[in-house]
Amino acid sequence: MRKKSADRADEEEHGIISSMEHASENPFELHPGAVALFGSGEAAPSGRQVHEMLFARLAGPPRVAILETPAGFQPNSAWVASRLAHFITHNLKNCHPQVTVVPARRRDGPHSTDDPQLAAPLLSSNYLFAGPGSPTYTVHHLAGTWTWHVLVARQRRGAVVALASAAAIAAGSYALPVYEIYKAGADPYWLPGLDLLRPYGLELAIVTHWDNQEGGAHLDTRRAFMGLERMARLEALLPPSVTILGIDEHTAAVLDLAAGTAQVRGQGGVTVRHEGNEQVFGSGSAFPLTVLGNVRLPALDEGLPPAVVEAALAAEREESIPPEVTALIAEREAARRARDWPRADRLRQQLARLGYAVEETPDGPRCRPIPTHPL
Repeated sequence: MRKKSADRADEEEHGIISSMEHASENPFELHPGAVALFGSGEAAPSGRQVHEMLFARLAGPPRVAILETPAGFQPNSAWVASRLAHFITHNLKNCHPQVTVVPARRRDGPHSTDDPQLAAPLLSSNYLFAGPGSPTYTVHHLAGTWTWHVLVARQRRGAVVALASAAAIAAGSYALPVYEIYKAGADPYWLPGLDLLRPYGLELAIVTHWDNQEGGAHLDTRRAFMGLERMARLEALLPPSVTILGIDEHTAAVLDLAAGTAQVRGQGGVTVRHEGNEQVFGSGSAFPLTVLGNVRLPALDEGLPPAVVEAALAAEREESIPPEVTALIAEREAARRARDWPRADRLRQQLARLGYAVEETPDGPRCRPIPTHPL
C-alpha cells in the first residue's frame, strides 16, 4: 500500500506537537494584570482617565473585550455593552483601541457563557471589561463557565480586568444581592461570589456605589442602596476573615497585583473595613494590598481547567508568530487546496525547522510554536 503523505495524515499520525502538551504538569510564569474596580462612572470623564491610565500599561494597542453578561437578563443588554464600546472608541480614540462586544448573556442557550467559540475574543484581548447589571445574575451565569475561566487566565498572564458596578460586586468572595434586598425586600444576606481575588490571598466583599445619594433626604441609599443600618446588619453576617472594600461612585480602585499596591482614582474615595476597623483612602492616594489581606501569587493554572490554560497560552503564542511564518502557512494552505501534497509536506517540514507546527482545525490551519522543552 502506498504510504500516505505526512501532511495529509495529520490526525492519524498525531505528529503535530501541541505547544501545551504538558501544560497541566508544571507551574507557569505569572504576569498578573491590573484589576480595576469602578464604583460607577466607567463611561464618564473620571472613568476615561482611568481607562487611559490602564491602556498606557498595556504592551501594544488596547484590544478591549466587553462582556454582556451582567445585563444579560435585560432585552437591551447589547445596548448596555455597546454604550461603553462607543465611549471607549470615541473618547479614547487617541489610544487606537480595538473594541469587541462579547454577547455571552447566560449560561445556557445560543449566547452561552460556556461556549468557547463565543468567548474566543477574550483570548486575543488585553483589556477585559464587565459592568452594570445584576450581581446575582452575573454570579449565576459566569461562575465555573468557560468565559469566566478564560477571563481569569488572561488576567494572570497580563490582561487588565476592569469591572464596574454589578460586575465588581459579583467578583468578590461574597456578592451583595442588591436587587433582591433593595427592590424585592429580601432579608439581608450574601451570595458566594466569583472570588476573583481569593487566589491572590484577598477575601473581599466589594461594595460599589458606596456613597450613593439617589434616595435624597428621605431614603438612605448609601452602601449600594442598602443604607447604613442595613449595611451594618450585612457586615455582621460576613465571616471575620472577610474585608469589605467600599468604592465611591465615579471612583476606581486599581489593584496592581504584581507590585502589591492599590491606587484610588476618580472623584471619591475607597473605604476598607475589617473586623470593625475602617480606613478611608482619598482620590490620588495609594496603599499596600496588605491592607486588604495576606497577599500571595497563585500558580497560573490554580483552579483553572487545563483546557482553558491551554487555550490561553496557545492564543498568546499565535499572536507572536512572525510574518515570514504566516506567509509559509498561506503557501502551504494553497498547496493543500491544489492537492499538491509533496509541496505541502515540504512547507510543513520548513515550518518545523523554523520551530512551528501546523494543526488542521475546522476553522482552518492553526500554527503553534514547537516547545523546546516541556512547559
